[in-house]
Amino acid sequence: MNLPEIYLKRMKQLLGDEFPQYKASFAETPFAGLRVNTLKTSPEEFEKLSPFALERVPWTNNGFYYNKQDSNNSKEQPGKHPYYFAGLYYIQEPSAMTPAALLPVEPGDCVLDMCAAPGGKSTELAAKLAGKGVLVTNDISASRAKALLKNVEVFGVANGAVLSEVPEHLTEYFPEYFDKILIDAPCSGEGMFRKDNAIIKSWDEERPEFFHKIQLSILDAAVKMLKPGGYMVYSTCTFAPVENEGSIQYLLDHYPEFEAVEVKDAYEGFAPGHPEWIENGSEQLKHTFRLWPQNIKGEGHFVALLHKKGEPEPVKETGKKKLPQYPKGTEEFLEQVNLDLEGKHFEEFGEKVYLVPDLLPNLRGLRILRTGLYLGEKKKNRFEPSQSLAMALKAGDYPNTINYPCDSLDLKKYLKGETVELENGKLSGWQLVLVDGYPLGWGKASNGRLKNKYLPGWRLF
Repeated sequence: MNLPEIYLKRMKQLLGDEFPQYKASFAETPFAGLRVNTLKTSPEEFEKLSPFALERVPWTNNGFYYNKQDSNNSKEQPGKHPYYFAGLYYIQEPSAMTPAALLPVEPGDCVLDMCAAPGGKSTELAAKLAGKGVLVTNDISASRAKALLKNVEVFGVANGAVLSEVPEHLTEYFPEYFDKILIDAPCSGEGMFRKDNAIIKSWDEERPEFFHKIQLSILDAAVKMLKPGGYMVYSTCTFAPVENEGSIQYLLDHYPEFEAVEVKDAYEGFAPGHPEWIENGSEQLKHTFRLWPQNIKGEGHFVALLHKKGEPEPVKETGKKKLPQYPKGTEEFLEQVNLDLEGKHFEEFGEKVYLVPDLLPNLRGLRILRTGLYLGEKKKNRFEPSQSLAMALKAGDYPNTINYPCDSLDLKKYLKGETVELENGKLSGWQLVLVDGYPLGWGKASNGRLKNKYLPGWRLF
């Protein structure tokens, strides 16, 4: 790889005797990984079910490496398998699994993923919440936030909001609101050089300082939104000290209520941070760590776990609290669905119906892509359920289902948006379509055929 000379000079200064091993790592093929969605299945069950050769990622309990070549030397394509469409896993670079795995999220927490697109870390945070509490997932880019929304919905996340806002604007709505915050900060991307040559071409020596300034503004906003006693993870996929130790040192200097937390059970291949790599670096920086590609089976990352000292204020009811009564015109359908209504209420926007966590404050004035779980739309005298509702259900949550094995030709037709002929010609009405017991979407049965309701933008091509 044609790495910039000025970059190599800096890395040689930082790594010393280890530099040759770092440079040699570029000759290795990047590792491919997937992370199991524990909202839908367990890692152990997925291992039994998986059509791919898997190996555990040692620093997270639900991450796996998969082989890019199968036993016949054909390229494995987990992104085209029906289990991917069912949201059983997220394709994610193994090192990138670390930040969300490290944040100590508990069911019932209020959690923010501030720079969230395309959603790999958000989906893991949602899985750790297990449907309780609330997840606010945000990305400043409207186009990237659309990809974030899709991944959140594929994963079956029902207790969140997807936003596209500048961090400072969020502080007006969420002052000391969140128990946990994740910042996967925009950065110069040096840790991804091996994985993506395009990042090398766009790199120059001024990029670390450029991104450092952005990182500080994001940290300033996060400080205002984290409760006393709360935890925050800051991560980048770069090696530059100014973007890593430099940004954390800024936080420690300007906000003395914060401290870096030592991660005592960190994977042995993770390397501690370096206070000496920046001016006036605190010894606390040794609690941060880097993932170096020459030491682990993954790309480069930097991660810091931070704690905001103090005791949180008593919980205030910031959201709307209503009795969860079915909106008029939806009763006939929704009463058949096993919905978790605890701590939630229904909201209507035009003809669209949502199930929204009571914990969410009034978000009017923000750029919102989704609030709560989009259930479907009222159309004249009927209710049409949404794709996101299907993904949030389990097999037993709706009485009428059609279950296909993963290698079924009819299943492939369904994922392509085609009409499917039914073996049981007596079926009628809305059917929840499953693959090996996991929901995929809706179809409407009539006269021995299944009219396809699979969302066009999600179809298999």
